[in-house]
Amino acid sequence: MRINRGSLLRVIRNTISTRTRSDRNLISIYLAGSVVGEDYALGGTVDIDLFFIHSDLIEIEREIVRITDEVHLDIAHHDQRDYNYPKDLRLDPWMGPTINRAEIFFDPGHFMDFTQASVRGQFDHPDNVLARVRAQAEKARNIWFTYEMEHPEAGPGEVADYLEALWNAGNAIASLSGPPMTERRYLLQFQQRTEAMGRSGLYAGFLGLLGAPNLEMEQIHEWLPAWDRCYTALDAEQTPARLHPVRRLYYLRGFEEILAGEQPGAALWPLLNTWTLMAKSAPENSTIQDSWHDVFETAGLLGEGFGEKIEALDAFLDQTEESVDNWARRQGIL
Repeated sequence: MRINRGSLLRVIRNTISTRTRSDRNLISIYLAGSVVGEDYALGGTVDIDLFFIHSDLIEIEREIVRITDEVHLDIAHHDQRDYNYPKDLRLDPWMGPTINRAEIFFDPGHFMDFTQASVRGQFDHPDNVLARVRAQAEKARNIWFTYEMEHPEAGPGEVADYLEALWNAGNAIASLSGPPMTERRYLLQFQQRTEAMGRSGLYAGFLGLLGAPNLEMEQIHEWLPAWDRCYTALDAEQTPARLHPVRRLYYLRGFEEILAGEQPGAALWPLLNTWTLMAKSAPENSTIQDSWHDVFETAGLLGEGFGEKIEALDAFLDQTEESVDNWARRQGIL
């Protein structure tokens, strides 16, 4: 299948036609994510993010459906009650931007039309932007507080939480000027957002928190076969939808395109993030965890290095909070 917007729209419409005939509880379906824009393919692969709203209880929350090796559907299933308070949704740092930019494809009762109109009302008002941003920054800070108080030994779960703090902190900065960043393009987008704010040092600091100064780009290239072996070895029934077998090529081709581009270091985020999720999902002392341990030790993200990264995270969060406060002052709301 040739990947262009026309072919992707055909997939979306065919999927909606089939699902709405078989499921009478579907009240609305909308598209979000990269396919809403023009820059939707990376490494020749695409995921189509669809949101199904049901009038009744849902059986699964997320569903991955293969279309071709290069294209898959990523379907989120929501209960309509999740949308009961649309004006509150505009303050949600994830759902607010998703609904704001969504394309509605199925909405016979105008449920989503009303919800989107309510979310879009004053969506970009500085008070609402600040509420979304602070929710992300506070989540990152709360994770840091936990580590500062407990000093846990770093394993896959602890590192996953650390990366979650980075995810939220980076998106707090990014959300001052646009929607949250996506996983594969996270660092590509973060550099653009920080440069637009005149705070490019935040990008360098983020790379440091990922262990980039300890690495040569050639090492990242050499890790790809090991990452691929770990992904292939996963038990599909024991792993989250993000690591569905259909998504393997989606990640791998993305890594390869980023590594061949002008910002090869930007491959670190999706590579380390997915590898940590693999290790967290795998049995203890498995080959997946062994490979993960070797990589993260090399990056300085385990042992004493992890403690140093927690200290550095504190400084990065200080800069993030300062950037947010400065933005609020310029908007006249602080």
